[in-house]
Amino acid sequence: MNPFQLAAIQMVSNNDLDGNLAEAERLIVEAASAGAQLIVLPETFAMFSTRAQRSLGLQEASDKAVIRPFISALAKRLGIWIVAGTIPLAVENSEQVLASCFVFDDKGDEQGCYHKIHLFDVDVADAQGSYRESDTFLAGDKVVVIDTPFGRLGLAVCYDLRFPEFFRAMFAEDVDIIAVPAAFTFLTGKAHWLPLLQARAIENQCYVIGANQGGQHTPSRKTSGESVIFDSWGKQLASKEQGAGYVIATIDLDEAAKHRRAMPIKQHQRFTVSTKK
Repeated sequence: MNPFQLAAIQMVSNNDLDGNLAEAERLIVEAASAGAQLIVLPETFAMFSTRAQRSLGLQEASDKAVIRPFISALAKRLGIWIVAGTIPLAVENSEQVLASCFVFDDKGDEQGCYHKIHLFDVDVADAQGSYRESDTFLAGDKVVVIDTPFGRLGLAVCYDLRFPEFFRAMFAEDVDIIAVPAAFTFLTGKAHWLPLLQARAIENQCYVIGANQGGQHTPSRKTSGESVIFDSWGKQLASKEQGAGYVIATIDLDEAAKHRRAMPIKQHQRFTVSTKK
């Protein structure tokens, strides 16, 4: 299936689960109506509150799950693939949850899941001041690249973006597109979000789609927006600065293949990475 349309959804999620899901549905329907066949949601799209992640994660790991069935039904109804940002998922014998990025196909079936590896334990000079994701989340330990009708799809989340060796592991698995759901802080996002995404696209010769949160969530939490799609040459195909909405672009893997043939980085590579346990 080449070329095809790909979209990133940008949201300003809050602590209202039903309201967030309704907004996600509205934006996904709009993007699908515009021709998008693969749609990426941002990190914490269904629930922004850190305090609610544990209880919601317990629910999502049970037969009373709400978010996963909702996205599954939406993907099936619209006949599209959806990368479902992050959804909290509880694990046995832990007070923490996984930040899990599920991929649903056009029949509503789960085709893959990535658990965020790099957790944002950082001090930032903003109104929030301190971020400690490891207080709430468990770190995953596996790189995930899956086969889709659109090519090999790699999954990353937010802070993962700062670790090029993580993306190099996807490069080793012949990734074509990397989806990056995020909730970048306004301060760090304005400084680094676009340059990092562009660099990951250029150095790995693949399409990169960044679906970010973009606005004021609470008095102390603001995210940077600028959801964007880069091609394998690092060209920006579409972007949205702030607020809820979506960006859409045409993806042509034949064009990416031309770039790889002209500049055969994989053949010239002298160093490789390994997964540290």
